[in-house]
Amino acid sequence: MQLAHYLGLLHRSLSNLDGAYREVADVHGDEPDVRLCCQRLARQCAAQADRLDPFARRYAEQAPDEPDRLHSELFRGTRTGGLGLLRDLQDLYLMTSECDICWTVVKQAAQGVRDRDLLSVVEGGEGETTIQLAWLRTRIKQAAPQALIVAD
Repeated sequence: MQLAHYLGLLHRSLSNLDGAYREVADVHGDEPDVRLCCQRLARQCAAQADRLDPFARRYAEQAPDEPDRLHSELFRGTRTGGLGLLRDLQDLYLMTSECDICWTVVKQAAQGVRDRDLLSVVEGGEGETTIQLAWLRTRIKQAAPQALIVAD
């Protein structure tokens, strides 16, 4: 059963996203909404990862390194200024999209093995991730004109 692989992928992606949200919150603390929202979303990712723990044990989670490669490729250190904020938000969007598609894949497997408990966790995480993507998209739209048109 390969569900263990995707549970590991999702679990590690959530942990990396938690860290990335925290980095962005710290570096862009002068943007109060970014600081507060990123801190809240980091806690949400950590809670999602915690809720997956029992299933990681049940299905003998495998820990692929793909999420680590994605994180290290995108987050070679956060950036400063308006353009830096825009790029950091875009990187968060890409990492959140990785989690989103992993939730979809794990949901399909949970339905296939008829694991109602896992399905419940997945549906909650899936909904929260959809909201994260919507906030990131909105915040990117807000940051783009300032970063791209007005010089720093």
